[in-house]
Amino acid sequence: MDDTTARSLHGTGAATRLIVAASVGNALEFYEILVYGYFAVIIAKVFFPVANDAVSILLTFGTFGISFLARPVGAIFLGAYGDRQGRKAALTLSILLMTIGTGLMTVMPSYGAIGLAAPALVIAARLLQGFSVGGEFASATTFLVEHRPDRAGFFASWQWSSQGLAALIATGLGVLLTTTLSAADLQAWGWRIPFGFGLLIGPVGYYIRNRMAETPEFLAAGTARAPLRELFVKQWDRLALTTGAVIASTSSQYMIVYIVTYASRELALPQSTGFTAGMLAAALQAVAVPFVGLWVDRVGQIRVMAGSALLFVLTSYPAFVLLDAHASLMVLIAMVCWLSLLKSFFSGALPSLMAKIFPVTTRVSGLSLSYNIAVPIFGGFAPFFAQSLIDITGSKLAPSYYMIATAALSLAALIAIRRRYRV
Repeated sequence: MDDTTARSLHGTGAATRLIVAASVGNALEFYEILVYGYFAVIIAKVFFPVANDAVSILLTFGTFGISFLARPVGAIFLGAYGDRQGRKAALTLSILLMTIGTGLMTVMPSYGAIGLAAPALVIAARLLQGFSVGGEFASATTFLVEHRPDRAGFFASWQWSSQGLAALIATGLGVLLTTTLSAADLQAWGWRIPFGFGLLIGPVGYYIRNRMAETPEFLAAGTARAPLRELFVKQWDRLALTTGAVIASTSSQYMIVYIVTYASRELALPQSTGFTAGMLAAALQAVAVPFVGLWVDRVGQIRVMAGSALLFVLTSYPAFVLLDAHASLMVLIAMVCWLSLLKSFFSGALPSLMAKIFPVTTRVSGLSLSYNIAVPIFGGFAPFFAQSLIDITGSKLAPSYYMIATAALSLAALIAIRRRYRV
């Protein structure tokens, strides 16, 4: 890379374009996931209307989790595609597929209109979305890190800052719709508004990404012939440990998503209360994560992430005890914002750590698979597991057990990564 090219990548305008191009698809991905999760109670009535409300909500959360099962398939395809054809090619393909899935959800007929075909089509749309995002996080993270390896922590952290912004928009729409529309209007047509808003983002993101240059590191390294074989045969240990590191990030994120339903169903708080708490937590994440990125460029990723994981283990149970004893808007806000702060420290450091672990020739495949093995199991089904634990134990504190267990798994993985790779 010559001096002119290097200078062009380091200007403020170029940095902004780089962050927007890489983050817009990630934001859309997360926005769509959140909208489905936040409006789960309403979607359950529209597409899964059964006599038992508990069964209805579990079916909705089960469908929420099923879409994540397509992610490993998308990760295999789009990960290898990104390592063979380039990061830019993978990014443009993923956002195109994602937009199609979003459009399907926006216009989907209800169960009352077409019967059993409605939930079947919802599952099909969610599976397409799951496939499309299978390579989104990895391609975007690699795109950022390989353009700016000198500030990998800061640039890669925008992946989660963009997710915080997406959550802010999703929860903001939730507050607006639940406070201005009647329950009947919200169920009849209001729930489509957030999905329609997401549909507007896709074409803009595709246009921006299509105009960006390929990363210098990929151009220098050349095309990978068999990235998946290399990954599974020679780098399986990197894949396993990186998957472990992702667990606490994804479980905490989707536990925060679940809190909106938890506040309504288990604590009998108004639905707008959960959305308000989620909106403030999302704003905190959007603002805090880039500062975490700046910090990890100075002190390293492992130290920050291990401290956050340990605090998840120590404070999750007391946080649920406090909320159960004093169920109110202010306590809910404090509890969710605390989880969001810990998640910001952990996740703000995670993308650049993952990029460090894998070499250029298998980086997109490695990040895609490790991320999309952990997210479906420990993130996508987190609301389902949390609700099931409550139903099985009869305790409103049961979701904290899940948070403690997943944080402990990630802490063990981080210790092993530090000892094995000295990062």
